[in-house]
Amino acid sequence: MVGVSDGQSFAQAPAAARTPVGRPLLSLALASMMDEVHAHSGAVYLLAQDRPVLEMAVMAGLPRAFAAPWERVGLSAPIPVADAARERKLVWVGGEEEMARRYPRIAVVLPYPFALAAVPVATESTVYGAVFVTWPGAHPPELSDHEREHLTAACGRLAVRLERAAEHSIPPHPETDLVASPLVGGMAGTLGTVEAARMVSRLPYGLVSLDLHGRIGFVNAAAAELLNVPVSRLLGTQLWASVPWLNDPVYEDRYRAALMSQHTASFVALRPPGEWLSFRLYPSTTGLSVRITRARAVAEMNRAAPPPDGTPSRLVTISQVLNLAGALTEAVGVQDVVQLVADEIAPAVGSQALVVLGSRANRLRVLGHRGYPDAHVVERFDGMPLTESTPGTQVLRTGVPAFFESQEHLERLYPARLSTPDGFAAWAYLPLIAQGRPVGTCVLSYAEPHPFPTEERAVMTSLAGLIAQALERALLYDAKHRLAHGLQEALLPHSLPSLPGIEAAARYVPATQGMDIGGDFYDLVRTQGMAAAVIGDVQGHNVTAAGLMGQVRTAVRAYTAVGQAPEEVMRSTNRLLLDLEADLFASCLYLRLDPAHGRAVMSRAGHPPPLLRRPDGRVRVLDLAGGPLLGIDACAVYPTTEVALAPGSLLVLYTDGLVESPGTDFEEALAGLGRRLADAGDQPLDELADSLVRQEPHRTEGEERLDDIALLLLRAVG
Repeated sequence: MVGVSDGQSFAQAPAAARTPVGRPLLSLALASMMDEVHAHSGAVYLLAQDRPVLEMAVMAGLPRAFAAPWERVGLSAPIPVADAARERKLVWVGGEEEMARRYPRIAVVLPYPFALAAVPVATESTVYGAVFVTWPGAHPPELSDHEREHLTAACGRLAVRLERAAEHSIPPHPETDLVASPLVGGMAGTLGTVEAARMVSRLPYGLVSLDLHGRIGFVNAAAAELLNVPVSRLLGTQLWASVPWLNDPVYEDRYRAALMSQHTASFVALRPPGEWLSFRLYPSTTGLSVRITRARAVAEMNRAAPPPDGTPSRLVTISQVLNLAGALTEAVGVQDVVQLVADEIAPAVGSQALVVLGSRANRLRVLGHRGYPDAHVVERFDGMPLTESTPGTQVLRTGVPAFFESQEHLERLYPARLSTPDGFAAWAYLPLIAQGRPVGTCVLSYAEPHPFPTEERAVMTSLAGLIAQALERALLYDAKHRLAHGLQEALLPHSLPSLPGIEAAARYVPATQGMDIGGDFYDLVRTQGMAAAVIGDVQGHNVTAAGLMGQVRTAVRAYTAVGQAPEEVMRSTNRLLLDLEADLFASCLYLRLDPAHGRAVMSRAGHPPPLLRRPDGRVRVLDLAGGPLLGIDACAVYPTTEVALAPGSLLVLYTDGLVESPGTDFEEALAGLGRRLADAGDQPLDELADSLVRQEPHRTEGEERLDDIALLLLRAVG
């Protein structure tokens, strides 16, 4: 066991604390802490020896499955035990709403009323781990001084014991979790006396005893009859596993809720074909007692039970949450997030419409909406100052959720809403908080008045935490996307000049991976009595490549303007790249066009060869002499080749993204491009350019484009 040292001096431990480490050290320390502060569950985490990871060493009071997602957590993870160990301070979470606001990932999986304290296990010099303990939801919202002092002192003593063990190279021994043993056994043995068993068996309603793992330790005959399952098949099994019509995450969730909150829970379930049963769960620290009766009140049954037609319950289940979390990780842009919330979250919570709000320059921004017949009622809020008194601006500024059960409730608090009705009758305003700051607000609207019980508010607030993380990523992606497109547009020509004797068209298509920006470029420059054209590709698909591409394009224009010959332009640009020490290479094809004399002079630096379509429709690959890529060899030379360019001839200059992809033969791809050019080369240039970049035979529909495409078409006209 190796702790994390911060270099501070270590105070001498008290003698009582420096006794040899007992084998059940962690279990005893945890049990003592929980008993002193009347906590009902807890766990000890130890810091791993060789990496910043906290590993659960022992858990008490509840099955480890309750904390399964957090058995091993990074020291930087946004959960209470990691915060306590990293910041060396006690972390207190006073209830489910505070948990939903501060630790949405935990609240999503455990949306139950409970309080939690996490305490570092550390000496002055070394952090060894952390402890958390939990209380039922009835615990006061604040931690008492006694509880705080006892937990802090107990964790300090545990740290000293661990330090002494480390000094003697004694690793902590594996310890068994402190969970009550299953109560499986004979009826009489379970209840203590035969007479007590007889008494229970005579009761007209069903009784079932579950241990902390949900396993049945006792069931009376009335319960077996109501469940329509023999006693022998029930004992030792989990209720929802042995009774097929109870195999629904909603019912298991009630068991978890009762154990975590230590509050009585209940639900109504349909026993096929048409009998409704009522289940009431009475929790304790050793398990659950379940009372089963026939449900009498149909209205109460309909409120509590899931619909018999198989429609999902409005309460979001753990499986739905996991599906949603996975889908949110795949959302790319803001509109993807909005659509995902509309498709997954709004139906799950019974909402009929939604708006996602953000802010920019201290003004409200409508990022997206769904479900509103008249979009104007939402979009009129776009651009509103954040100082306005509206629920959307208030929640965005403060990060505190707001729930309005009826129109009267909303208008009482925000009278201005009288003049801006949206046709809905209830609203939930959920702050989207990421990295501790509001990044937006999700507004869920309901067609009818809608109560928001505490459990539902906690679940919705927790879901908002997941949405916030996806929205923050999406906002960043969209900002980078806009930056990339703006930079690319600034670096490439906005339009091509009109030149005598030359008709031109160009296209640029970014890669679909990365930032949608790259080093492909083209240009067409007017010179004295002639024209110069260039196409090239700087290595890379990022801002560095794009910036270097802009410098190369500017340099080529400058060397052309001073009258350098094609081979001189290439040599000068090569030296420039070497002088810039960018460690990037570039391919380039430069040509001087002389349409009056029907010729073109070309120089090539490692670039794919151009295609020439003659007036008779035949296509030829121009296998030009050339030199190496620019930026490699300061002494490189770039010989020129003169090509006849009769009226009606078409030159096709392109970058390798048009013809190359992994697993594709370059020669075959080039031949295919030649065939397409032969068939369609008489089209107007703009139509031909669109056709060539749209038809990429080496890329299947939906497949990522790995490289940029630049295309420049030059046709000699008489």
